[in-house]
Amino acid sequence: MNYDRVLVRYGELSTKGRNRSLFTNKLKKSIMHALREFPNIRLQVRHDRLFIHLKGTPFEEVKEPLKQVFGIQSFSPVVRTEQNIEEIQAAALELVRKNFSKGKTFKVSARRSDKQFELDTNGINQAVGGYVLQRMEGLTVDVKNPDINLLVEVRKEGVYLSCEKYPGATGLPAGTSGKAMLLLSGGIDSPVAGYMMMKRGVEIEAIHFHSPPYTSERAKQKVLDLAEKLTAFGAKMKVHVVPFTAIQQKIQEKVPSGYTMTSTRRAMMEIADEIRRKQGALALVTGESLGQVASQTLESMLAINAVTPTPILRPLIAMDKLDIIEIAQQIGTHDISILPYEDCCTIFTPAAPKTRPKLEKVQQYESSVNFEELIKEAIENTEVIQLPEEKAASEFSELL
Repeated sequence: MNYDRVLVRYGELSTKGRNRSLFTNKLKKSIMHALREFPNIRLQVRHDRLFIHLKGTPFEEVKEPLKQVFGIQSFSPVVRTEQNIEEIQAAALELVRKNFSKGKTFKVSARRSDKQFELDTNGINQAVGGYVLQRMEGLTVDVKNPDINLLVEVRKEGVYLSCEKYPGATGLPAGTSGKAMLLLSGGIDSPVAGYMMMKRGVEIEAIHFHSPPYTSERAKQKVLDLAEKLTAFGAKMKVHVVPFTAIQQKIQEKVPSGYTMTSTRRAMMEIADEIRRKQGALALVTGESLGQVASQTLESMLAINAVTPTPILRPLIAMDKLDIIEIAQQIGTHDISILPYEDCCTIFTPAAPKTRPKLEKVQQYESSVNFEELIKEAIENTEVIQLPEEKAASEFSELL
């Protein structure tokens, strides 16, 4: 007996009450995105479950992509039977035989969402477990830590059985918490910040500041590769590549060395905020961690924040670098981030940046420069890249 569908459990979405349909529709879109390479698959949305009809697609091929979709608590490949105890028993026996080897233990874990079914949970456990035990020599029961945990879920439309259960990425589906703009450098921190916001349901568009010829095309491609990695978590992403050379050169020319980093970050925030406004996003996101580098002190953040009233979200603010690195390794961005292609912030880092810059001083230094025209020009010449690249993908249909 081969698994012919996947049962997806919603987790946190089950608490959303009247808004549940919004969340489940977003989850459906995330799953469609994650499984876009499998055109035969069909989705079926139920009140508290989502079913993926494999239509001949091997479960092993969809398992890893599903693990990365935010909004999924867990999932199991399942077979379906009618609400008939003899049919349930026969399917259970075949599944356990398929997973059994000498010395293995098992248990039955029943769940009855249809309270009209003839047996309660204990009755299902006993009827199914007893049937399997009588027909399999050498099989024993272990209710605490079994090798084979036979899951039996009784629902109104049928009964679903499985011997496998995989954890999902949890969190909330992409786009359920609005949209924000991620300032994406080539470093370790900002991709992790984007990942953490995506896990809370925030749709992300990335902004990268590119300063040729000081920064190379390889540095730009590195950032696109990081953004592509983030799309694996159930969402497409636009990357806005801002030409930043002229602004950085002007800052280097007009602003005292100790304040160039502060002034550079302020210009980035102004540009990012204008792109945010045009894209209809609600916040800016950075990978800053308090005290990690000179530009990430409270005084620096105060001076940088002053250019915009827009919320600036810093999900890594209280995290240690080792914790950030660990997440980067888990999500697959770390090895890309450490490639030796410098971004614009690294190249123009002053020898002795001010760690406690004064807002009034940086405003004074900037007052002699007409940044408005430079910023306007940078925004007008921004390149927008859609990831993953648009291609002719087949449309999923939903089974009713």
